[in-house]
Amino acid sequence: MTNLKILFTVVATLAVFTFVANVIPQVQSAVPREVVLSADMPPEELAAIGEEIYAGAGGCTACHGLGTRAPDLVGVAGSVCATRVPGQSCKDYLWESLTSPTAYIVEGFEPIMIDQSITSSQAELWTLVAFLESQGGEITVNADDFAAALAADDAAESAPPPAAVTDPSQVDAVALITAQGCLACHQLGGEGGMVAPPFEELRGQDPAVVLEGIVDPMATINEEYSAFAGTMPTIFGDLMSPVELDVLVNFFVGGAGSGAEAPNDPAESPADSAGGSR
Repeated sequence: MTNLKILFTVVATLAVFTFVANVIPQVQSAVPREVVLSADMPPEELAAIGEEIYAGAGGCTACHGLGTRAPDLVGVAGSVCATRVPGQSCKDYLWESLTSPTAYIVEGFEPIMIDQSITSSQAELWTLVAFLESQGGEITVNADDFAAALAADDAAESAPPPAAVTDPSQVDAVALITAQGCLACHQLGGEGGMVAPPFEELRGQDPAVVLEGIVDPMATINEEYSAFAGTMPTIFGDLMSPVELDVLVNFFVGGAGSGAEAPNDPAESPADSAGGSR
């Protein structure tokens, strides 16, 4: 009798769990669609792809749309882009905004955006331009723009990768900081943005903490700059070689940085001030 009770209990329990599992709505994971970009795509299709990038992989919504970090773009970008810089077309202005974002800064906002060509192909950038033009305006991105972008992307893809830097003496820390667009948010020697800790504040800090701030900028948040948390890209660990990262960290904390001297007389700073525009 005892064995029958145990068997009944087990069967009843399994039946309940099976019933519950089947009444819960089943969600099927969507497989990301593979997008093949071509010069003969109609403008509407380019804009649709650009919208996906804008809302997804491009990370644009981390700043745009909040109304605090960067201008709202959805619904209005295409109607205001041609009025920003006299004589500059909407298409040219949007392209410049993506590839040289500090060339023109909308009043009331900080220059916190980096060159998007670092993380996106030229063809992807044109889809973004098409999407932004569609927000209240006319799409003027054409097949010639796209064909040239695809050719440039193909050339870049087929080019041999640059040789990895293995000699620290060949790394100029200041040149590296400039090339990576760090001064859009950080200051060095009084030059640069003010939406992230000045690099002088990193002097004397734990190198491991500083390195973490570069490769994982959300690991520790500096409360003084918390309004801009999430704006620093997480790509720098991939863009720079281990040797370049090592030279950069040594430069920040006060060690030797080839080609430049470390900042002098830094102010005291809290231990969580390492990293980017957090």
